[in-house]
Amino acid sequence: MEKLTDTKLIKGPQKAAPTQQFLDIEEIRDGVVVLKNGSLRAVLMASSINFDLKSTDEQDAIISYYQSFLNSLDFPIQIIVSSRRVNLKHYLEDLVQKSKEQTNELLHLQMEEYIRFIKGLVSMVDIVNKSFYIVVPFSPIESAKGGPLEKIKELFAGGKEVTSKEKQANFQVYKDQLWQRVEHVQYGLNGAGVRMVALNTQELIELYYSFYNPSPIEKLELAPMDKMALSGF
Repeated sequence: MEKLTDTKLIKGPQKAAPTQQFLDIEEIRDGVVVLKNGSLRAVLMASSINFDLKSTDEQDAIISYYQSFLNSLDFPIQIIVSSRRVNLKHYLEDLVQKSKEQTNELLHLQMEEYIRFIKGLVSMVDIVNKSFYIVVPFSPIESAKGGPLEKIKELFAGGKEVTSKEKQANFQVYKDQLWQRVEHVQYGLNGAGVRMVALNTQELIELYYSFYNPSPIEKLELAPMDKMALSGF
């Protein structure tokens, strides 16, 4: 057996592959996440409900609405609960600055007491922020006509080359069908007291950036989407 040497293993400097190559996301536009397999995703940010503070009748009504909503679905959804530790460093710095600028002695003393309380609280426990998201999917294969063979042919690019104009027209059709699902989810959970808003393009970019760059929550200021020089997003 031939013995491998270092010279045979090393073929010169290797260029590192971009991180985006390992993501499933092809691009984000018009408030829609487009995956590399051609399917679409919409992301809704949802409000929370303090279930324990509701009366028994209210709790029964919420459960009934949620059950009806689940029974009405004919497509999958994904519910995500994101828990992130909050970094209060900048918040405390702002409080200290405002306390120094306070001319009212009573308010100054109250702010100093509040600052000490927040510092003591942070030193004992982690302050956690929870965010709730609902991911609504749509795949073009679901709208393909014909039997399984025709759907497979449409899924893979085996036919004629699709022009950019046709791609845009198809994207708009699929987006409209995705948004029908979004409206169904919003309407179905509205009766349970859950309020939702669909994230726009800029918000989606910031959301996925925070997911792939986990860190304590701070004020995130990414450049506006139209000023970003990112290939693929």
